[in-house]
Formats: sequence, C-alpha cells, structure tokens
Amino acid sequence: MSGLRRLALLAAAVGAAAPPLRRRLNLPKPVTSVLAWQAPISFAWALPRTRMRDAAIYGLQMWAYVAHYEMPNDRPEELLKRVRVGYPIRIDTALGLGRAPTIRLQRALGRYGEVRAHDKFLSGVHWSWFFVPHGSIAYVLVFHRPQFERSAAQMAAVFDLGAIAYQVLPTAPPWWAGGNGYIPHVRRIMVETGKRVWGRHWEPLYDSLGTNPFAAMPSLHFATSVMAAHVLADTGPVAGALGWVYTATLGFALVYLGEHYVADLIAGWALAEGVRRAAPRVAPCVRSVQRAIQRLEPRRA
Repeated sequence: MSGLRRLALLAAAVGAAAPPLRRRLNLPKPVTSVLAWQAPISFAWALPRTRMRDAAIYGLQMWAYVAHYEMPNDRPEELLKRVRVGYPIRIDTALGLGRAPTIRLQRALGRYGEVRAHDKFLSGVHWSWFFVPHGSIAYVLVFHRPQFERSAAQMAAVFDLGAIAYQVLPTAPPWWAGGNGYIPHVRRIMVETGKRVWGRHWEPLYDSLGTNPFAAMPSLHFATSVMAAHVLADTGPVAGALGWVYTATLGFALVYLGEHYVADLIAGWALAEGVRRAAPRVAPCVRSVQRAIQRLEPRRA
C-alpha cells in the first residue's frame, strides 16, 4: 500500500472516530464536521473500488449525518429555548378543519391505556424505517450497481439537508406538544407499544435512538421513505410499488402514533421531490467533483 493510500486510510479512520469521541475530546463542532465529512472521500482514496468499499463510503456519510443530527441536543437547555412549537400546530389544525389529524386519528382508532393490534403493527412499520432507506440503497448496490452512485447521492442529500433544517429550525413533534400543554393530550403510542413488546430492553434501545427530540421538521422518516420509493421504482415496477405502499403506510403511522404532524410529512415530501428535481441540474457539477476524486482512487490489480 502506497504512502498516500495509508494516509487516506488513516484520515478516514480519524473521521470515523471523531463523532463518538467529540464530547470526550471536547472537539468544536466545526472540527468534528470537517473530520467527519472528509472520511468518505479519504476512504475512496484508500482502497480500490468494490461493492464493499462503496457500501463503506455510504456508511461513513451516514455516520457523519448521525453526528450532525445529534449535535443540536448537545446543550438541551439552549435547544429548548430555540424550539418552535406553534406553527405546525396551526398548519395541522387548518388541515384537519379545526382539529389536528393526529388527535382525530387517536380519538377514532386508539384507546387510552390499551395497546391494540394495529398499534403494534403501525409501531412495527415505524421501527422498520431504520432499515428501509438504507436497505433500498443496499438492494440497488447488489442488484443494480450502475444506479448505485446516483441513488446513494440522492438519499444522502435528503438526510444531509434534513440535518441542516434540524440545526436551523428545531421543531417539537405532536407527542411533545401534547405532553407540555400546547395541544390536547397526544399519546406517544410507539413508546407505549415498545414497553409492551420489548420489555426491559426498551429503555436502553430507545435511549440509544432518541437523541434529538426536536428533529421533526421536515420528517426525515417520510422524506427518506419517499426517496427510497423513487430509488426502488427506478429498478422496476414491482420494487417501486412495494416502496410506495410502505411509504404511504409509514406516513399514516407517523401521524397516528403522534410522532409527526401532517405538516412535517408535507415538508419531507417536498424535500425528497426537490432533491429528485434538482439532481439533473447539479449532475454536471457532481460529476466534475467525482472525476477529481476518482483520479486519485487506487485501481484494482
């Protein structure tokens, strides 16, 4: 391995280590950002192109996203001062003709203190989101590799733009607004179900995933599922149909479970569609950057 490749691999390792170590090392946020975002590029320079290398590059990009998703909650007191609560309530109240759709759905389909069969099903759909967007990209990588770079770039753009929105406009979800007196009580049905289904394992599982309570606008659950449906549809009608059915079911679940307002879903849909529409326009610039990176990529023997 050449000196440049060793240096690139070291830089990628440092970038991967920066997010989990940033609090312990007291790294400033800009330093963490630079280290995390250079890691995928460095890894591309370190190893020849293979499916595993491409998957790792995508993984490093998502690792950087996770760090920036969590960053607003580094100082919970300051984040709480900036959080917006009222505007999605007003939008959803208008959309629901005087009552937010979440409240209407929970009154119609739920029963306080009881976890019903459809609660478990819809909570399961919600939990499956942690696998669906990335699973869609993995499917493309394995079975439709020529489409991988475009699909992965569009999915990454949705995640990254959403992370920027969470930094700029922290917004409370319905369950938080209901629990703090801004709207009539809203159950967080997913949590109620999680305690029943997962038992003593629920709390550590939830604590590891719920690292930013005000990452609600836009809904990246919905935005990335819309993008996953597009990505799957690009590979064929059957995969696309499955993707869109999942996305519609998830959208209903997010509103009913109290996780998101309809306004969050609309913003998530707009984000995903905006990335799709912008992709052809920015493609020449992306290809130029890609070619510059590829000039230093090692070739397979």
